[in-house]
Amino acid sequence: MVEIDIEKENKAIAQEYKELLRISYQTLSPEDKKLIRKAFDVAVEAHQDQRRKSGEAYIFHPIAVAKIVAGEIGLGATAIAAALMHDVVEDTDITVEDIEKLFNPKVAQLVEGLTKISQVKKDMNISMQAENFRKMLLTLNDDVRVIIIKLADRLHNMQTMESMVDYKQVKIASETLYIYAPLAHRLGLYNIKTQLEDLGLKYTEPAVYNDIVSKIKETKEEQDAYIKSISDVLKKSLDEEGVEYIIKGRPKSIYSIRRKMAAQNVSFDEVYDKFALRIVYKSNPHDEKFLAWKIYSVVTDHYRPSPSRLRDWISSPKSTGYEALHITVMGPLGRWVEIQVRSERMDEIAEKGYAAHYKYKQGANEESGLDVWLNLLKEALENAETNAVDFVEDFKMNLYAKEIYVFTPKGEIKSLPKGATSLDFAFSIHSEIGIKTRGTRVNGRLVPLNHELKSGDQIEIITSQHQKPTINWLDYVTTSRAKNKIRNVLNENTKKIAEDGREILSRKLKHLKITLNEQTINELVAFLKLKTSLDLFYRVGIGSIDNQQLKDFAAQKSNTFINFFKNKIKRGPSANPELIQKNELSSSYDMLVFGVEQDKLDYKLSTCCNPIPGDPVFGFVTINEGIKVHKRDCPNAISMQSNYAYRIMQAKWIDSSQQDFKAILEITGMDSLGLTNELTRVISNNMHVNIQSISLSGEAGIFNGTLAVIVPNNTILKKLIDNIKKIDGVDKVTRVYNS
Repeated sequence: MVEIDIEKENKAIAQEYKELLRISYQTLSPEDKKLIRKAFDVAVEAHQDQRRKSGEAYIFHPIAVAKIVAGEIGLGATAIAAALMHDVVEDTDITVEDIEKLFNPKVAQLVEGLTKISQVKKDMNISMQAENFRKMLLTLNDDVRVIIIKLADRLHNMQTMESMVDYKQVKIASETLYIYAPLAHRLGLYNIKTQLEDLGLKYTEPAVYNDIVSKIKETKEEQDAYIKSISDVLKKSLDEEGVEYIIKGRPKSIYSIRRKMAAQNVSFDEVYDKFALRIVYKSNPHDEKFLAWKIYSVVTDHYRPSPSRLRDWISSPKSTGYEALHITVMGPLGRWVEIQVRSERMDEIAEKGYAAHYKYKQGANEESGLDVWLNLLKEALENAETNAVDFVEDFKMNLYAKEIYVFTPKGEIKSLPKGATSLDFAFSIHSEIGIKTRGTRVNGRLVPLNHELKSGDQIEIITSQHQKPTINWLDYVTTSRAKNKIRNVLNENTKKIAEDGREILSRKLKHLKITLNEQTINELVAFLKLKTSLDLFYRVGIGSIDNQQLKDFAAQKSNTFINFFKNKIKRGPSANPELIQKNELSSSYDMLVFGVEQDKLDYKLSTCCNPIPGDPVFGFVTINEGIKVHKRDCPNAISMQSNYAYRIMQAKWIDSSQQDFKAILEITGMDSLGLTNELTRVISNNMHVNIQSISLSGEAGIFNGTLAVIVPNNTILKKLIDNIKKIDGVDKVTRVYNS
């Protein structure tokens, strides 16, 4: 009985292998077929004693992955061979060196990249997940095909997850929705993305998934009849025009229907554009664009289009290489229908993404959108200062971002993620331009740096050699590139101010007969309840530590012996030094912020671990109770982080005294020539003050002014007020508290 099963299984394996060669998108040469055969033999032998959880021979998995790589994604022989052997090094005694000897360095390099990714621990916490995701992306520096084969591997695992336990299904599906589907989207693999999203929903929200599937089946006949009624009308006119085409009707993916239902808070029946029509036409390269607009003309002769929902990705392809014309028209029965118009070449690029894009590129000089994106990705990866969780969050945001198309003053077109600002645009041209940006003009009008751009805008950047980024700039940008550059410059500025601060501190302590050495620095940091010496020097540099505080420190230092006994009596013998330190920390670091942008959000402290200010913590987004804050070593932390990675938020305590604050000053005096100039000179000479707004008026020799400034702390504000009072003609400077 077993013998017959084995024989039957071997026949099935041979059949799968033939199918793999037959469905290959690329034309395989005899050498290619030899390479694939050899890889197949190595894989069969390596996995001969292994079985999957479902009980079938393990070899079916690598063949299935190779079939996705060859047919659905359309890569060539090297990638097919690597896909067949993607688990060989991990599961058997064969090494990467053996593969290099048997095949070639390229195949070995791909297998090694895939082995590195699969060595990720299965039950890791969020930061491990993020760190390994970053490592996985680093393999892109070697070859993007590593990630593509990994996507095929993940797709097949998702297709065959029935025999897994529930909690593992949820974890793998969550990870798929969190990382792999956005990656497939960014690489232009829309079919793979759709399958990953639908399967992700199947295991994370099975009831919702099954409900939508059954409703799609129920309405299938009605949908088909509706699509046929539109197709019949269009076919008649397209045939008259002599266009060679095919029309396909396709339902929207289950996941996108679910997303629409949630976003618009509607039921399945109320989601109108649940399906789209696709017209794929034959054309030579020269007539492609002309024919697309000819078809557009035919469609709009019969159905009224929505002008706001026309998407022309033929004139400006997406950065993934996607090209098409999307027209949303009002169909019969008052329903909106999306009609996609693509040539056969565009259809291949939409279906196969990367592989077709390169097939049609044929040595064009122009950098493709994918190349540009890979270069930006390398830049982000090289910026190792960002912690891994921030990196993944930033990266994900830019993966799924929709695109807008804007122009430089010379009329060159640039694509940016939707939501990008005029400051993002400056950084997209060059980081040096971004750093020196003083102002921006959009369509000839001066706009703030955080002005959100729209498709078709023309942007001009005004730069100044004296301009420097401020902490507020992080709120003005949305792209990872701009954020990383701004953070780097801010860190450098902090260090420069701290260096000046050290010199100032050394001079001031000399007057107080104290030498600045390591012991003094540590004592001062503790005395002022700060965290680090950098913090100390920075605060001296910006003037927020005044002479009185240093005099108090000197007095305390000269009286150390008496203080020692006082403290001994006050604290008693049972005092816990750790507790004292924690009290000092929590009094200084008293504000909780979340995420990369350090947002102030509503939260509750969880009762399972009762965190207090100063504890290392993270935020967990609950379904009904908003954000709950847990200690990092909370008993429930590991299970939350490994099972619900996508609901974890980075959180940390910060010193609320280091925030920037807005203050409004009212100034009155006698109007005199040059008063305004003198006023702005005094303010701008104070390097730590930003003017947010200024309004001045004069009447009959009396001068009135309102000034809104952004300052780090009260000390600097007091210094500013004193300096303004010294200006000739100024009578009164008052701080007002109603903005």
